[in-house]
Amino acid sequence: MPAQLTAALPSYSPAAKAAGGSSASCTASHFLSYPTRRLRNGVRAQVSTTETAEPAPAAPAKPVKISKKQDEGVVTNKYRPKEPYVGRCLLNTRLTGDNAPGETWHMVFSTEGEVPYREGQSIGVIADGEDKNGKPHKLRLYSIASSALGDFGDSKTVSLCVKRLVYTNDAGEVVKGVCSNFLCDLKPGSEVKITGPVGKEMLMPKDPNATIIMLATGTGIAPFRSFLWKMFFEQHEDYKFNGLAWLFLGVPTSDTLLYKEEFEKMVEIGGENFRLDFAVSREQTNAAGEKMYIQTRMAEYKEELWELLKKDNTYVYMCGLKGMEKGIDDIMVDLAAKDGMYQQFTHPAL
Repeated sequence: MPAQLTAALPSYSPAAKAAGGSSASCTASHFLSYPTRRLRNGVRAQVSTTETAEPAPAAPAKPVKISKKQDEGVVTNKYRPKEPYVGRCLLNTRLTGDNAPGETWHMVFSTEGEVPYREGQSIGVIADGEDKNGKPHKLRLYSIASSALGDFGDSKTVSLCVKRLVYTNDAGEVVKGVCSNFLCDLKPGSEVKITGPVGKEMLMPKDPNATIIMLATGTGIAPFRSFLWKMFFEQHEDYKFNGLAWLFLGVPTSDTLLYKEEFEKMVEIGGENFRLDFAVSREQTNAAGEKMYIQTRMAEYKEELWELLKKDNTYVYMCGLKGMEKGIDDIMVDLAAKDGMYQQFTHPAL
């Protein structure tokens, strides 16, 4: 049975831009594997059904979803907008170089262990100040970029990866995203209002022997940094990753390769358990002279990827710009057709 795919794709609107939301908001898709049902996203979820020899007409058998993610005991919505947790900024560091098209920052907030989250979840942030109507700013969701232990390993911090949003609107005015600029400007010691944690769609698989394929663009790398820290930088009594983690990261320039040194260190530590591929669109091309987008890089391994996708313990996660969706779809549809399988890829937002 082929892989599960969990997609984290952004939705853009002028209002969302002005509010300064994250550039990769997480959504998810789940897929049923009935033979008569057209597949979505080119993959099938593992679903078991309860069956009886003579089902009662009033109570027909229903599909029962069997979770294969680490969702036991996951906390959600402990803190809400009216009663947020107030943490403090401990660290705020620019990740992108001087020649990068835009700024991306890595920030660490104190939680004192009061915001219990898992890898793959998100938190909300409420920027200081009021909107044009004199009301508190609405919260913006950001994927968590740290493992559950946090960057300091004491379960008392949470980290984010945030791109400063600045754009020109149709009237020619420069608009700054409220929340992203608030976060990127934070100084150590500053207070920050946190809600959540939220989300179960992007949690890691339970199976430590799973194949986990991660497709990210830009700040969509955040949840995968949290995965990979747990896999390769930490030691756990109840978890040791023995599968294959394969990360594809797409960025415009080498100055925007986020966490590059960390990931290269993970390659040394992980050996055959971790594969890393970058796609730098403005600096690299493929053999045909085409710009190296994430789907272009994946095409170089398409047969190998397809064989992995046909395994029942392969999981595919996507986070980042919606633009990568079609290119990835095209690759997989072509391979599926060669295998005599009809595939239709869609990525519905929740």
